[in-house]
Amino acid sequence: MIGYRNAVAARTVRALRAVRTMPAPVTRALIVLCCVVFVICPASGLTPFYGSGDALLLAQRSYFERWGVIPAELFSGAPRAVLTPATALFVHGSWVHLLGNMLFLHVFGAMTEERMGRAQFTLFYLGCGYLALLGYAAAYAGSGQTLVGASGAISAVLGAFLYLFPRARVTSLFPFLFFLPLRLPAWVVLPFWAALQWLAARQAGQGPGVAYLAHVIGFGLGFAYAWARYGRATRVKVTPAPAPEGENQP
Repeated sequence: MIGYRNAVAARTVRALRAVRTMPAPVTRALIVLCCVVFVICPASGLTPFYGSGDALLLAQRSYFERWGVIPAELFSGAPRAVLTPATALFVHGSWVHLLGNMLFLHVFGAMTEERMGRAQFTLFYLGCGYLALLGYAAAYAGSGQTLVGASGAISAVLGAFLYLFPRARVTSLFPFLFFLPLRLPAWVVLPFWAALQWLAARQAGQGPGVAYLAHVIGFGLGFAYAWARYGRATRVKVTPAPAPEGENQP
């Protein structure tokens, strides 16, 4: 039993070291795809085709309604609406929204992808992202507001990362400590982040804003999947190789 655990730990450490030189093709492809989609969409404001002023605002609204999740439509039985929890994963509302999500995907996605494998990570990302948005829509089934963004899927990556690499250290900025950067284990930073999302979700309404509940659902799904798929024996039991750095806000 001890020999088995040592072998598992050795394989995990090798994977942690290898990920720093691995290309993480799925993670990179997702980042590139989201960036390309955003640049050519009306939300970026970079494409002259959509015009300016009121014409641009109308184009943005139509774009979000076409590709984003509208809970009231999703549960109305419209066939096209069933696909929107998948398409919404690649749509972002602003530059800040896009860059924040892509930063977190870059930081936590590579190690998670290396541990899961490319095919499994792809299905995990898309499946958990779909279910996170679906869960949010179910909670606000009567809402006509549009929901877009990859936050639910990326939150699932954070949940899986917490289970698979609980001792990996991440750099976090805490506002109440004057944004002093601190390197803390994932088992400290990520549960703290999830708790903040849960508290914010309880206070959030149905209007425009951050879909905190989708973050909570995605995080829970990611952690539960990693626990069910890999079990206790495959968790990191030793201090890993230098880990990537991340923020404590997706």
